[in-house]
Amino acid sequence: MLINCVAYQEGSKLADIPVEDISEYVSRPDCFVWVALKDADHEELAKMQEEFGLHPLAVEDAHHGHQRPKIEEYGDSVFAVMHQLEMVDGELSVGEVNVFVGTNYVLSVRNRSQQGFLGVRKRCEHEPHLLKHGSGFVFYALMDSVVDRYFPVVDILETELETIEELIFVKGSARSNIERLYSLKSKVMVLKHAVAPLMEAAGKLHGGRVPSVCADNQEYFRDVYDHLTRINTSIDNMRDTVGTAIQVNLAMVTIEESEVNKQLAAWAGIFAVATAFAGIWGMNFKFMPELQWEFGYPLALIVIATTCGILYARFKRSGWL
Repeated sequence: MLINCVAYQEGSKLADIPVEDISEYVSRPDCFVWVALKDADHEELAKMQEEFGLHPLAVEDAHHGHQRPKIEEYGDSVFAVMHQLEMVDGELSVGEVNVFVGTNYVLSVRNRSQQGFLGVRKRCEHEPHLLKHGSGFVFYALMDSVVDRYFPVVDILETELETIEELIFVKGSARSNIERLYSLKSKVMVLKHAVAPLMEAAGKLHGGRVPSVCADNQEYFRDVYDHLTRINTSIDNMRDTVGTAIQVNLAMVTIEESEVNKQLAAWAGIFAVATAFAGIWGMNFKFMPELQWEFGYPLALIVIATTCGILYARFKRSGWL
């Protein structure tokens, strides 16, 4: 679905144009066309390929989707794949943005995501002195928007981790904590798979040899790279913390099971003593003086109760009960 198709010249918006007129505007000097598509089908991508002269391999990747974040050069053009992440009902939803950048065009194709880029377009149009840098600046603005949306996701995951950490030493919560930690770990890995490859690719857009369309905007891409580095560091810290928390929770499960075993052992010991006394006095020997004594039965009960009480007190004092 076509979101918008706009022509710009010298940092100013010329007009919203029909797709059929794209080739006319891209042929003008100091003019570029910015097209945004959402969930584009094969026919729409084929039309864009015809108008912009896109590389077939890049178009194929955009059509199939589910690509690893990357930035590839095709002659004087650049093809970028970025993942868009958003929290939906506590689950991490993964969308994809494919960006084709040439000297006189920018084409963004958004798939499986409700996060649009209208704000990015408005921001660029309100900064004509920067929009003069052409398609390279628009590419930066799109990438910067995608990366900035990672920060709220990081904050949500860190808050969730802190909440779980507060429950680590709450008795009886260890098993549920482990389930939540493994769920959080999978979300962190999804974020890691979105950030780490993109950070590696973004490092090639500043310093040294960079694609020609990005040459005039290297300082901006360096800023994006710095943001990705910060996010990646936060992700690594979360992964380490989650791993430590899982180990602590497993230890807490073992401790709780040990406590139960100690209680069972203590009660078994108490009942073993009572059973021993009952076993001795239950033997059917003829010459057992206490069997003929009228106070023998109550005395036996008192001895059993007293012994069990002493054992209970000792176990209680030692922390087994």
